[in-house]
Amino acid sequence: MKAAVIVFPGSNCDRDVAVALEQVTGTPPAMVWHRDSTLPPVDLIVLPGGFSHGDYLRSGAMAARAPIMTSIKERAAAGVLVLGICNGFQILTEAGLLPGALMRNAGLKFICRPVRLKVESAGSAFTRAYRAGEEVTIPIAHADGNFFADDDTLKRIEDKGQIAFRYLDNPNGSARDIAGVFNEARTVLGLMPHPERVCEPTHGSADGRKMFEGIISALG
Repeated sequence: MKAAVIVFPGSNCDRDVAVALEQVTGTPPAMVWHRDSTLPPVDLIVLPGGFSHGDYLRSGAMAARAPIMTSIKERAAAGVLVLGICNGFQILTEAGLLPGALMRNAGLKFICRPVRLKVESAGSAFTRAYRAGEEVTIPIAHADGNFFADDDTLKRIEDKGQIAFRYLDNPNGSARDIAGVFNEARTVLGLMPHPERVCEPTHGSADGRKMFEGIISALG
């Protein structure tokens, strides 16, 4: 599997994702600078966590207009898998690749701790190594993780099975406990928790490793 990790000024989880991908796949990913205009041939594109452009304007708003995003949108439209983690999720919503928006946490504080999640759907490349209904523990680290969408959008993503993960103890006020959502084709996933931080037992959990293993399995 060939992967690319997009690097923005202010990214701070790009190396974590690169290490996780290399551990699971045996191949280091391409590290692609946000001002590049093209992507190499890849099976997976990852937008990592961090504070792109210092979270000015809104989290992810400036990064969503980076030159590389044109190529990412083209690849996503062609069915290439795209994974946005934390700030990457915010960028994907700002770019229109995923529904909804990420707002300031309900408690107006930065939260950094492990959280319990329920796997809502196992019917995607990202979640196929999990069981629907499975409980996993994956850490969060964000100040703007409160998922919001209008009622019609929430109903639509529920009806179309676009909710990937829900919080079991909602830490940030997200609508309907949503921690991660797919696009309609389930080829783009955005989630606030950080699976790359729990990829081996020394991390205290390997629950995140299954996400990357599932992608490899799906790509076969």
